[in-house]
Amino acid sequence: MRYAIYYTPGQNDPLTRLAASWLGRDPFTGAQPPLPPVKQLSPAEIAYHTASARRYGFHATLKAPFNLAANATEAELDHAIASFAAGAEPILLSKFVPARLDGFLALVPGGPAPDLDRFAGEVVSVFDRFRAPLSDAEVKRRNPEALSPGEFRNLLQWGYPYVFESFRFHMTLTGRVTDDDLPRVRAAVDEAFAGVVGRPATIDGLALFIEPEPGAPFVVKSWYGLGRRHDRNTDRKTA
Repeated sequence: MRYAIYYTPGQNDPLTRLAASWLGRDPFTGAQPPLPPVKQLSPAEIAYHTASARRYGFHATLKAPFNLAANATEAELDHAIASFAAGAEPILLSKFVPARLDGFLALVPGGPAPDLDRFAGEVVSVFDRFRAPLSDAEVKRRNPEALSPGEFRNLLQWGYPYVFESFRFHMTLTGRVTDDDLPRVRAAVDEAFAGVVGRPATIDGLALFIEPEPGAPFVVKSWYGLGRRHDRNTDRKTA
C-alpha cells in the first residue's frame, strides 16, 4: 500500500464534480459518473486521453506517493495531516487556467503563487518522516539520467524530483497529447471546464490518498479543510 498527500477540492465542490465527470472516476467514492458532452471529442476519445490521469484521481501532488516508514502507522499519518491542515490557512488564487505541461494538459494557477509554493514545500518537509526510503529499483524507475542535478538531489533526499525549486502546482487532466490531437483536446477541456476556470479559486483542503495495491486506483482516505479544526471528511475506507 502506498500513500500520497494531495490537494483536491472537497467532495461536493463543483470543480471536483466536473473533474470526476471528465476523468470518469470520483476518487472519493469510486463512482464512474457520465462523461461530459463536449463537441470536440467523443466519450471514447475522452476516456482514451484521460486513462493515465484517471487512476490517480483529480489532484495536485504535494507529497508524492510513498511507502510508509517502518516506524510509522497509517493512523499517525492521518492524525498528522489533520493537525497540519487545522493550523494552515486557505490560499487564495486569482484563477485556474488550462495549460500544457510536458505534453499533458492540466489546470494551473493563473499567475505566480508564492504562498502556494511555500505551502507545498512545507508539506514535503513536514511529512517526510512518514516516508520509507526509496529502493534502488524505485530510483531507477524515475529515469534519473533524465533529471537535472537539482531534481536528482530532490529524488534522493525527498523521494520525488519535482519539489521546492522544481515544483509547479498542477491538476492533471490528460495523458500526453500529441501535437496533432492538441487543438481538439484543448478545445474539449476548455468547453468542459468553462464553468469553473478563470474564476477566483481557493486552496482549502488537504487529502490523504491511498493506493491499496500496486497499480490500483488511488482513493481518498480522508480530506481536511485548511484552518478548520473540526472539519474531517472520510468518504471511503480501504482497510
